[in-house]
Amino acid sequence: MTLRDVISSNHMPIKIYKPTSSGRRVSSVDAFLDITKFEPQKSLVTILKKKSGRNNQGVITVRHQGGGAKQLYRLVDFKQQKFDITATVEAIEYDPNRGARIALVQYANGAKSYVLAPQSVKVGDTIMSSNKAIEAKNGNRMPLEYIPVGLFIYNVELTPGKGGQLARGAGLSAQLVGVEGDYAQIRLPSGEVRLVLKECMATVGVLSNPDRRLVRYGKAGRMRHRGIRPTVKGKNMNPADHPHGGGEGHSPIGQKRGPQTVYGKPARGVRTRKPGKWSEKFIIQSRRAKLAQ
Repeated sequence: MTLRDVISSNHMPIKIYKPTSSGRRVSSVDAFLDITKFEPQKSLVTILKKKSGRNNQGVITVRHQGGGAKQLYRLVDFKQQKFDITATVEAIEYDPNRGARIALVQYANGAKSYVLAPQSVKVGDTIMSSNKAIEAKNGNRMPLEYIPVGLFIYNVELTPGKGGQLARGAGLSAQLVGVEGDYAQIRLPSGEVRLVLKECMATVGVLSNPDRRLVRYGKAGRMRHRGIRPTVKGKNMNPADHPHGGGEGHSPIGQKRGPQTVYGKPARGVRTRKPGKWSEKFIIQSRRAKLAQ
């Protein structure tokens, strides 16, 4: 099969094949040109059991999940607490459990681990994690108080020592806006600006694989391979199955004041965040402020 490359100078390309079928015509795939190793490190993987959206009683608590290709879970180190030890990047690998690439690194003491790979990192590069000030280069990790203001960061902690929880998706990054008192101000990918303790760790750079959002899956079968089951519109159901159900033909939602979920709760544009939530005092600017601009 021939392919047409959709390439920009700063991003990994996606591949578009000849339209040999209806599904192939509108689909595209990741080119994986940045991958240098295809088999995972055996000591750093574990079995990932599928739950199909069910809880410990077998009740479906998350709809539209089930099936999917088997996956091994890569034990990614989100803490990186081997301080002041140089780590060399041995390989850039694909991780089926996340959009960003992961890097297999070997520390100077011989230990190996997986870490989230930033953009433009290459095999042979060295990175370091420290609890004090070090060079703010791509892939280095340190507390927020030691990172120069204005730099892009990822894998940001919310609680010191817990491990990164923010800005972990493919192509994402947060930005350090300032440090004042006990807190650092960071702008998240959503546009929200919030306070985080300055002792929290973060990694300098932008995460890899930004073109993941451009991949078009094209057909239902590829979504089933991802473990995503079909989603049926509520208006196509019966009244017993959904508040929008019933009627003749392709009916509207009826005499409802607005769209509802399958459980009868208001949906689409309705704020579901709990008023007075514990983290409210740490949010300087809501992400909704960015959406309103």
